[in-house]
Amino acid sequence: MVASPLTAINGERAVVFFFVFRVLSSLPLSLLPHALSLSLLSVFSLFVEIRADGSLSLFKTRPGASSGIMLGAVTLPTVMLSKLIQLSRAFSLQQIEIGELEHMTMQFWAASACCCGVLIFLSILMWCAAYNKNPHFSCSVWDAKFSLSCVILFSVVCCISLATISHTGFNTALKLLWLLCHGFAAVKLIQHLLNTFPCCASIGEALLLTSGLVLYFGDMLACTISKVCRLLVSPELVSIRYGIKRSEIGIIIQGVLLGLLIFSAVFKFVIHLWEYFSRADNSESRKNKEIRRSLIFFASLGFTMIVVSPSWMMIVLDFDVHPILWIFQFVLSEPLKRLSLCIYWLGLIYASVLRFYNISKNSKIERILLRKYYHLLAVSMFLPALIYQPKFLDLAFGAALAVFLVLEIIRVWRIWPLGQLVHQFMSAFTDHRDSDILIVSHFSLLLGCALPIWMSSGFNDRPLIPFAGILSLGIGDTMASMVGHKYGVLRWSKTGKKTIEGTAAGIVSVLAACSVLLPLLASTRYIPTQHWFPLLIAVTTSGLLEAYTAQLDNAFIPLVFYSLLCL
Repeated sequence: MVASPLTAINGERAVVFFFVFRVLSSLPLSLLPHALSLSLLSVFSLFVEIRADGSLSLFKTRPGASSGIMLGAVTLPTVMLSKLIQLSRAFSLQQIEIGELEHMTMQFWAASACCCGVLIFLSILMWCAAYNKNPHFSCSVWDAKFSLSCVILFSVVCCISLATISHTGFNTALKLLWLLCHGFAAVKLIQHLLNTFPCCASIGEALLLTSGLVLYFGDMLACTISKVCRLLVSPELVSIRYGIKRSEIGIIIQGVLLGLLIFSAVFKFVIHLWEYFSRADNSESRKNKEIRRSLIFFASLGFTMIVVSPSWMMIVLDFDVHPILWIFQFVLSEPLKRLSLCIYWLGLIYASVLRFYNISKNSKIERILLRKYYHLLAVSMFLPALIYQPKFLDLAFGAALAVFLVLEIIRVWRIWPLGQLVHQFMSAFTDHRDSDILIVSHFSLLLGCALPIWMSSGFNDRPLIPFAGILSLGIGDTMASMVGHKYGVLRWSKTGKKTIEGTAAGIVSVLAACSVLLPLLASTRYIPTQHWFPLLIAVTTSGLLEAYTAQLDNAFIPLVFYSLLCL
């Protein structure tokens, strides 16, 4: 049964459509193929989401959340397109080179290919499920024609766009193959995530994570291939160049994340081998096995972080010293400011975590409201650093993400002696969106604040872009929850908990913060003029998304706000 147009458009979908329309309305004519492809992707994702809501459950997803397929499918391509609009302005002002613009174009098409590939995969799954349930299913032919038309049009537009930035037909074919690999990798990864971590995420959340990981590590792979080719062959004979000029901090963060990915796979393989060969020895106590497993874990982790990851970093970028020594030199280049900031962070974290942990164990305050205090903690930690030490904050975000990943690996695998302690501590701050298998809320808060800052490096003619995560999560989301919980009466829907009073408080608080932040930025350095009407649209749209979506708002709202601020 096909839903009518009026019943198909709920609050979340309406906000997503307006978000996409706002970005498309700001496009220059040179990006018309990109606009057409994003429009096709939006319609196709809406069609898949409607079909998924009315079909059998494809995966074990997070309880209480809608599928979120449309939001998950359009978010990352729209972010890349917004960044492409910003770089187009920079190129017209001769602030960047053509290579940076072409790189972002490839990033947009790679993100779109990931999402399109997953949508095709979901469509096939639903057709098979519908046919198995009813072999005479009449809508399958129409569904197939509609989906195939969207995919063909999308592919044609992609080929036309890539042909305009390629010098030869072979170059175009190579880029198309690269995008096809992205789509295939995204399909395999989302299958692995949803099957390995059931009930931990909705399909939309898994789609956003999948496309982001494939895009990020695909960029790393392409950069590595380009660098290796230029090292093995004379640079004068090799024309392979990929991407943009990369900073040492960006390469260090990428290298650490790559190392943790390799470490997880290798450690799992080593443990399986060790358990296989030690089955015959039943005399060894359980305690000794845990200690030996722990020693293998920490030794492997240390070797990866000290040897493997820095080796990749030094291949990709010409470091004068070992990357670990470079980090110490960077921190000690301004010792008073940066070490003082570290002491401030550590003191704030210790006092806040100790206080909130005791409250969470002994208080009846709702977990979701208690965790909003951590959003305020993020504001007090990150806002001063972003204004006065933005480069050091970039590095600190990478270090914090690495620590979170290591602690989550220790918790999931119960590595002695910290595994159980970390699990008990983290469980005190979980809510209905977390599970025993995977705790994701602290990751989403950290990345929600960090991603706008990382993506705003380089040319930036919009002063509030780096603050998108801090403003939307630390201030807007926090005020919306607190005011809505205490004073909210009028609800957006009969079944939801979000209130109109809370949403209004979130929007007003972000606008008030912007009115204070802009003069402060102007007093510290030159900033371009910020127009208030586009800012009002951006704040209102992200506030309405927070009100309507059942997805993990820490993941989506900062990216939506960032995209709208780029325009």
